[in-house]
Amino acid sequence: MSEKLYGISAEFDSPAAILRAAKKVRDAGYRRWDAFTPFPVHGMDQVMQLGNSLVGWVSLAMGAGAFASVVGLLWFTNAFDYPLIVGGKPMFSVPMTFVPSYIMLIMGGAIGALVGMLGLNQLPRLHHPLLDHKRFDLVSRDKFILVIGAQDEKFCATETRKLLEGIGGAHVALVEDHD
Repeated sequence: MSEKLYGISAEFDSPAAILRAAKKVRDAGYRRWDAFTPFPVHGMDQVMQLGNSLVGWVSLAMGAGAFASVVGLLWFTNAFDYPLIVGGKPMFSVPMTFVPSYIMLIMGGAIGALVGMLGLNQLPRLHHPLLDHKRFDLVSRDKFILVIGAQDEKFCATETRKLLEGIGGAHVALVEDHD
């Protein structure tokens, strides 16, 4: 065994088998695990208890921040920094700030979505330990792999291996992290 253990993987042959296995892993109390499938498995997100992504909130915050900062910048420059009376118009007018603020809202939201997605997915990661796993490339064809992470509180190499073998996992193997 190398310097660091990433987790233990088990291979399954059908969507129903990995769904049953995922339910048993969840019921056993594991929290740091993932399922890799060649196509989406209906009901897997409910079994994994995945909630809504936080990317939308990051995007909203960045968009709102960009909107507010442009409104604030226009207010400061027109009302205080360089007040210019033109044709009796007010120093600050909300309608005149809407177009540039709206444009920055869209740009801030798009940048927030990109930054949130990269940050929450812990990207860029140039190499993942599962890519060294011998049978992981079968996921792109017809196999289903469930991986329980070594960072899980309940993780014990022998007990976790017994659980995965007991629920019908084939080719149960240790996945090592060489980084």
